[in-house]
Amino acid sequence: MGQTLSEPITKKDTAGDENHSLKVGISCMQGWRINMEDEHTIKLCLNEEKESHLFAVFDGHGGQLAAQFASKKISDAVISHSAYQKGDIIGALQKTFLQIDEDLLNDPSIKDDMSGCTAVSVLLKGGKIHCANIGDSRAVASVRGHVQQLSFDHKPNHQRELRRITAAGGWVEFNRVNGNLALSRAFGDFTYKQNLEKSPEEQVVTAYPDVIVKEVTADHEFIVLACDGIWDVLSNEDVVDFVREKLGNHIKPEEICEQLLDRCLATDCSAGGVGCDNMTVMIVVLKTAGSFERTCDKCAAAKRDSIPPACLLASYPDFVRNGL
Repeated sequence: MGQTLSEPITKKDTAGDENHSLKVGISCMQGWRINMEDEHTIKLCLNEEKESHLFAVFDGHGGQLAAQFASKKISDAVISHSAYQKGDIIGALQKTFLQIDEDLLNDPSIKDDMSGCTAVSVLLKGGKIHCANIGDSRAVASVRGHVQQLSFDHKPNHQRELRRITAAGGWVEFNRVNGNLALSRAFGDFTYKQNLEKSPEEQVVTAYPDVIVKEVTADHEFIVLACDGIWDVLSNEDVVDFVREKLGNHIKPEEICEQLLDRCLATDCSAGGVGCDNMTVMIVVLKTAGSFERTCDKCAAAKRDSIPPACLLASYPDFVRNGL
């Protein structure tokens, strides 16, 4: 846990946007931390494609530069990649994340910077959700009130992560990489990427993302992307229930984001811990019912039943097919 202030900074950086197929809100709050190290990206009609949209949240640590760099680069890097132009969205996201990390390393203006950042991104295209993530920022979708997991938290003690870490010469102590870093994939953090015999995908800490792909159905209502400052306080189900109830009352997504930040902020941070981190949350409301208002009406009318929609019955995790 980083250093904290004597009182939290609760002023919020909030914005909203909308087009024919979705309505998005974002809010960020510094909270108890000395610096604000989160960044985000919202790109509607990516590459001037009417049905392509990109959203991302970046949670910095050890400084702000890695998160700032990645947030500025991601949209142009994705659409300019040959894999994207050939329709290989999974490959484009995987290679874009690695390219951003390489560009960050080679940028002379920040080459000595020691910061890193997690990333969770959602690319909506062709009626599909493509979610790429590194680290412990997370994305979930609400499908008729049920949680659909879109990302996988990269923690050092997970068996898959632990195998890569130890194979590259690292170790895990107190659930931290080399006893220090609490996550196992990130942009930056180049002190953990020094093994010359390993590829970028095989380093102690890697920027290679998992990519999970889901079909958008008529039952999809909204997507939430947020840094771990939210998920440390509330479960996936808690967040979906919170957002869904507010949408049922026709509250704008950016206002719901602000309320969610206040809900997760610790009242006291003298000992550090949950609710004391920077917080960023983004809500993407899908107009699968035809309009924002109709999606809100659906959230209000359709209570979550005991039987999940068919699209949630597939086995999880399915990221293994695309990850290492």
